[in-house]
Amino acid sequence: MGDIIYTTPVIRCLKKQLPDCEVHFLTKPAFQYIYKNNPYLSALHLLSPKLSDTIRAIKQQNFDLIIDLHNNLRTSIIKASLNIPSSTYKKDRIRKWLALKFKWHKLIPSEHLVDRYMDTVKFLGIKNDLQPIDYYISGDYKLEDFLPPSHRNKFVAFVIGATHFTKRLPNDKIIEICKNIKHPIVLLGGSDVQENAAFIQKQTGAHVFSTCGTTNLDQSVFLVSKAYKVIGFDTGLTHISEAFNKPLASIWGGTTPELLGVQPYQISESLIAGVELSCRPCSKFGLEKCPLGHFKCMKNIPEGIIVDFING
Repeated sequence: MGDIIYTTPVIRCLKKQLPDCEVHFLTKPAFQYIYKNNPYLSALHLLSPKLSDTIRAIKQQNFDLIIDLHNNLRTSIIKASLNIPSSTYKKDRIRKWLALKFKWHKLIPSEHLVDRYMDTVKFLGIKNDLQPIDYYISGDYKLEDFLPPSHRNKFVAFVIGATHFTKRLPNDKIIEICKNIKHPIVLLGGSDVQENAAFIQKQTGAHVFSTCGTTNLDQSVFLVSKAYKVIGFDTGLTHISEAFNKPLASIWGGTTPELLGVQPYQISESLIAGVELSCRPCSKFGLEKCPLGHFKCMKNIPEGIIVDFING
């Protein structure tokens, strides 16, 4: 999800700088919401269960050019099958592997992921417009649809969900942060963190309200768009919040924004919270447990810097 949201500036710049072109986007059905209402897109295509069906369908479009922003086996097969000109995103797999394996941080690419995506269209004369990422909310929502009156004004959106354990703060750290924030707090996440949210809410009282497991992603994005400030881990919803230029406290454990090139992008105010450790980062995308068993990357993060950023 995070990688896909950072492709949106490429689509926007292509359409705005080459207004007569048609721009189509192919992705998995699970990620269609990111582009469902994008005004710069001519058409959205979804991967079929069988890759051959997808190739057959897109061949009928008679495309002139492929911009491959994924660069994996699937996209390589598609490019070979269509046999038309293409430009492909360079993943720097070897440099990233060496940086991760041996902690050779000087090998980590210095460019943001958006800039590296933009390199694929430079040959067309396309330039980065240096504007935020795009997300267009589908539903016509209102705050009263989701939040009690006590949490509709100047609330802090706290994204407590993340796919992998090493990306999440322990509950006790979240509770301490929530107890010291002076604004009402809305917890966001899926059903996988619903029990966590209930425990946090019980320990913090009416100051905290949970929407975990009760809102879909589009609704959660709406709530983020109305928040005063945002706290989140390395997860899709946190990255999507950057589309709305909300002050963001981004908390990193076993992963690091530098390795992935996904530091907060084109927002006016942000905090990256993480601790320097010889074992960090331990993975690119997160793990189900700390490989060394101590989980210091999250347990040692000082709550004060996050509280000060939100209260400031």
